[in-house]
Amino acid sequence: MKYLPIILATLAAVSCGEKPGVGPVEPAGQEAPRAITLSASSFEVAQGGGTVTLDVTAPARPDFSGLPSWIKFTSGTYDSAAYQMKGAVLTVSANDTYLAREVEAVVSCVGANAVSFTVSQAGMPTDADSAPGSNEAWQLAMRLGLGWNMGNHFDAYYGGAWAGDREGYPDETAWGGARATQATFDGVRAAGFTSVRLPVSWLKMIGPAPDYTINPAWLDRVYEVAQFAHNAGLTVIVNTHHDENHGVDNTYQWLDIKHAVDDPALNAQIKEKIHAVWTQIANRFKDCGDWLVLESFNEINDGGWGWSEDFRKDPTRQCSILNGWNQVFMDAVRATGGENATRWLGVPGYAANPEYLKYFTLPRDPAGRTLVAFHCYDPFDFTLRTEDDRGNPWTPPADWGHTGKSFPQGEDQIKNLFASLRATYVDMNIPVYMGEFGCSMRSKTNGKAWAYYLYYLEYVVKAAKVSGIPCYLWDNASEGAGQEHHGYIHHGTGDYIGPSKEPVDRMVRAWFTDSPSYTLHSVYVNSPSF
Repeated sequence: MKYLPIILATLAAVSCGEKPGVGPVEPAGQEAPRAITLSASSFEVAQGGGTVTLDVTAPARPDFSGLPSWIKFTSGTYDSAAYQMKGAVLTVSANDTYLAREVEAVVSCVGANAVSFTVSQAGMPTDADSAPGSNEAWQLAMRLGLGWNMGNHFDAYYGGAWAGDREGYPDETAWGGARATQATFDGVRAAGFTSVRLPVSWLKMIGPAPDYTINPAWLDRVYEVAQFAHNAGLTVIVNTHHDENHGVDNTYQWLDIKHAVDDPALNAQIKEKIHAVWTQIANRFKDCGDWLVLESFNEINDGGWGWSEDFRKDPTRQCSILNGWNQVFMDAVRATGGENATRWLGVPGYAANPEYLKYFTLPRDPAGRTLVAFHCYDPFDFTLRTEDDRGNPWTPPADWGHTGKSFPQGEDQIKNLFASLRATYVDMNIPVYMGEFGCSMRSKTNGKAWAYYLYYLEYVVKAAKVSGIPCYLWDNASEGAGQEHHGYIHHGTGDYIGPSKEPVDRMVRAWFTDSPSYTLHSVYVNSPSF
């Protein structure tokens, strides 16, 4: 089976510059050739790029215009007396995708029929040929490993008001969940996960200015649950989650980048609150060892997720605000000292979308221990979409990947993204982690949808492992199949929810099985076929 699709392009033939209908002028004593001849008809170039040299005999100067952006014509002088171009050099850039590519170039000239030659180039190597890294970023990735999100658990609010207290604590069950116990995390660890992420919305648990005092019962409960996870042998991430305001008209979702970008006074107030909130959180967790990671924010954006008119006009405006907020978080946590002086801290880019990391600035960190966070639910139409462009209910396609019809380039989308993040960050010794990924649960009674659902999760985790990127599954404890159903581990008992053991086992295998016979390529080759 051929692994990578070949990209074909036909280059436009361009005339040699003589006046229309007028052939080449022959030098005295030598007859002009009536055909174009090439010293070679095909070239193979390594993935890393290189040059190829071509000699051309033609009745007039040949033209190589129309070459694709990854091939540049750099030199070549035509000797009109000898009807030859010696040493035409074509420079081929590195192929930074996993797709092999090939182009058929057409060389043409007045007075002769056009001829062609091909340039083919390999894509980036598969994981079977790619050695794992050994720097500190890679080592941290292997320690964090496969993670689990206690999604929505500490986010519960509705109608603009909290559900109230239960046994002295803010309610953890308002969205239909159960209170977390030690058994929760014992079950998570037994399932094979090595890390957990605790998304926490602080919201109305934060008092008024100037102190912004956090409700101590809420803070203590988050601390207690984090300790449950630690007791089970899990690494833990704690963040501020739905405190971000996605363009909603309320006052309690206070991380309001939409308005802060045009209101310096509001931005200054938000920075003060970030500093106060994170100082309190950091102090409460000050005694925790390096099993704890603190994460500044979740998916900060103005509600347009990168598509609003204001953001598209100039992405740097809002991204610069977020870069400043990440720096305030960094300074506040580090200033509390103790374990916080050196623990790993995670910071996301805009909307936690890796596309916008090009506008991201790593905060100044005296400890040099900063992780870059991103989320991946690509492609959205397969994993999360709930309605079509007209607002009608959306039924996601059953298939994903090269053996299906809906997203045939799906594997390359994932693999190229992770490879790019590895090259940009991990290989530069800057750790990266995928704080959320997942796919709405499919019904096991639909054999095709279930098979591709399992394949998607397995492929994503294996591709992340190959690139040294820890990954955290989104689990909102919602049992059943369909949109927004991401139930894997019961948040109260630690038991599997429904048929979730099978997908969890697939993901555990993808991360922890290192075998020459089980690679990203073997996962790809064994994809479903219906």
